[in-house]
Amino acid sequence: MALYSFIFFILLLTYGYCKSDVHIGYQVTLAVPVEYSVGFIGRALLMESNQREPNFKTALSVEAASGKYSCSLEVFLGDVKVWNSGHYSRFYTWDECVLELTNEGDLRLKGPNQRVGWRTGTSGQGVERLQIMSSGNLVLVDTMDRIKWQSFNFPTDVMLWGQRLNVATRLTSFPSNSSSFYSLEIQHNRIALYLNSGKWNYSYWEFKPSMNRNITYIRLGSKGLDLFSDQYKKIAQISSQEHQLLRFLALGNSTGNLGLYFYSPERGKFEASFQALNTTCDLPLACKPYGICTLSNTCSCIGVLTNGRSSNCSEGISGGFCNNSQVEMIELEGVSSVLQVTPIKVNVSKEACANLCLDDCTCAAALYSSGKGEIGLRECYLYGLVMGAKEVKTGIGLTYMVKVPKGTHLGHGKSNVMKWVLPMVGVLDGLIILLVFGGVGYYFIQKRRKILTNTDNNS
Repeated sequence: MALYSFIFFILLLTYGYCKSDVHIGYQVTLAVPVEYSVGFIGRALLMESNQREPNFKTALSVEAASGKYSCSLEVFLGDVKVWNSGHYSRFYTWDECVLELTNEGDLRLKGPNQRVGWRTGTSGQGVERLQIMSSGNLVLVDTMDRIKWQSFNFPTDVMLWGQRLNVATRLTSFPSNSSSFYSLEIQHNRIALYLNSGKWNYSYWEFKPSMNRNITYIRLGSKGLDLFSDQYKKIAQISSQEHQLLRFLALGNSTGNLGLYFYSPERGKFEASFQALNTTCDLPLACKPYGICTLSNTCSCIGVLTNGRSSNCSEGISGGFCNNSQVEMIELEGVSSVLQVTPIKVNVSKEACANLCLDDCTCAAALYSSGKGEIGLRECYLYGLVMGAKEVKTGIGLTYMVKVPKGTHLGHGKSNVMKWVLPMVGVLDGLIILLVFGGVGYYFIQKRRKILTNTDNNS
């Protein structure tokens, strides 16, 4: 089946169209395989922009996903997907995937029996053709070249050069096998990265203009991401760290990191010239649930408290604890969170903070600041998931507390918790050091024995 998928892809590209627009009445159909094949992707090239490689291409795509086949319209810059009609909601189909630009000017994706799965809703607006612009903007225009619909108005996880996003707009990306998603949000006083999980929204990076100036919109320029005020004046820039012209901004669907990208002709690929987060432990999902990212940028499971041999960090302690008599909070000093939320309470005790989490069925962890360090106030932060935990230096007044079934930890008190949670990270390093010194010691012992043996033989 893998060979069949590859041949299917090549044939479609070979016989696809290579112009920059198609007119009303246009229709193309992709056959959907009868049997499901993991990893299958079939694409028909429809249009491409008139510029040097890497240029923009538009394709109709059939892709295997979750045991079914999705049908979508996509835009590529080189081999990077920069827009997808099914970004928020996939259109699943069987037998066939059809793209049609009707005589009434409506662009549609259809399945069997004329079932419409996606449309632009532009019937009766005088649409004449579908065109891919040199900017990568996919547009429907009338005979006067007036835009009636454009992909730039429906951002996904990529922002292209020249594209503009207004306040209250956002980019989103969806990590695989997760109910959470990332977002880049444009707000009046900042742009920020968020991890969204159910009713909980956590920021983990932000950029603010100086002097508390308000943002009206942002635009990706050749040298960086530009922020503009109400008077359409540039007030700040996130600058590229390379001299090459930027091509796009992307919100990674696996890491949630924000990057600015340029094309390197020497390497023949796109490379990052700026990344918002530069260390592993600053990523929101650096470790599995109930894991801690340590100072050595490795992950340690809180789950070793219940079963040191389990690879599942959340085994036996993951959520659903609403009965106060059956749960408790364990304390982890020297642990903070990269996920930022508004404090639920200010000027409270650590015990009161723990009780706030115990009384809230949706709360899985709490972070307490005793007023030392940068925060300066006794504050309590509640979390609906145990993610984004990272080891920090002790003595800064932060205590991370996790809700677990009673009796989960060994012994009582925070000393036992620390004994079993964080030092486990150093086991591997300790073994390596032991092996090195053991090897050196063995070498000198053997060498000494050889010298003594030679001395005895000579005598």
